[in-house]
Amino acid sequence: MIRDLSETLQAILDDESLAASFPELAEAQVAFERPSEQFNPSQTTINLFLFDIRENMELRSNEPVIERKNGSAVIRRALKRIDCSYLVTAWAAGSTGPKLVLEEHELLGQALQVFMSHPTIPQSFLQGSLKEQDLALPLRVGGTNKGEVKDPADFWSALGNKLRPSLVVTVTVELQPFEAQVVPLASTQKLRLGLSNPETASGVAKKTAEDFFRIGGLVTNAQGKPVAGAIVSNAKTGLSATTDDAGRYALGMMPGGTYSLKVKAAKQSESFKIVIPAPAGKTYDLQLPG
Repeated sequence: MIRDLSETLQAILDDESLAASFPELAEAQVAFERPSEQFNPSQTTINLFLFDIRENMELRSNEPVIERKNGSAVIRRALKRIDCSYLVTAWAAGSTGPKLVLEEHELLGQALQVFMSHPTIPQSFLQGSLKEQDLALPLRVGGTNKGEVKDPADFWSALGNKLRPSLVVTVTVELQPFEAQVVPLASTQKLRLGLSNPETASGVAKKTAEDFFRIGGLVTNAQGKPVAGAIVSNAKTGLSATTDDAGRYALGMMPGGTYSLKVKAAKQSESFKIVIPAPAGKTYDLQLPG
């Protein structure tokens, strides 16, 4: 992922359309070296040194993403948002003295304009795994509260070089370090009604408590394939529901007990006996005979 991000930034700087407005930047090579005292490129260079990687705590979320599919729930923990900060420097070649300094200033200024023109990275520049990111990738010039260079002199001393003009570019990417969990969908939901009593565990007075249930299940044909558009009805309660494209239905609310569910699909009509709440290991799935 980090390599894909570096190549994405390189793609922005290598964009052929830059030649008209930023000719010096278009001709410069892009490097990702540590700008120590030994770094002395023979060709004019824009160098992007990745110096800081950390989680963006302001964008942290603890809300899981739940997808219902084929009778199961796919639970994915919230994505991590990671800030990657690059130190951007310009290195001119072929000049000396004040001219060299001014050429580097011009080059750095052009890089600044190009990066600031992209508040988020356009899809056309994304490389590798970044093409699959769900959210746009914010690009900021100047770093973050944690990723910025607070004391440039000390920073450059730690790099092993003298202080020189630079800017910080920070991009926020997504990271999913957790495997998705697949769990069965709940087939029974219970609602307890009654007069309020805060002293009980449920908050309802036991003598007035009455339980109602909402049930859900899957209707399949003899081959085990979902049946869409089937009508599932409970004559005793007067409730009915139509299965969705995945063959799933939901009925409720109703008291616990034994019921007969009628399933009507095309020219076929069948009745099924169910018990609410379902015994351990049982569901409300209904399979039509052949």
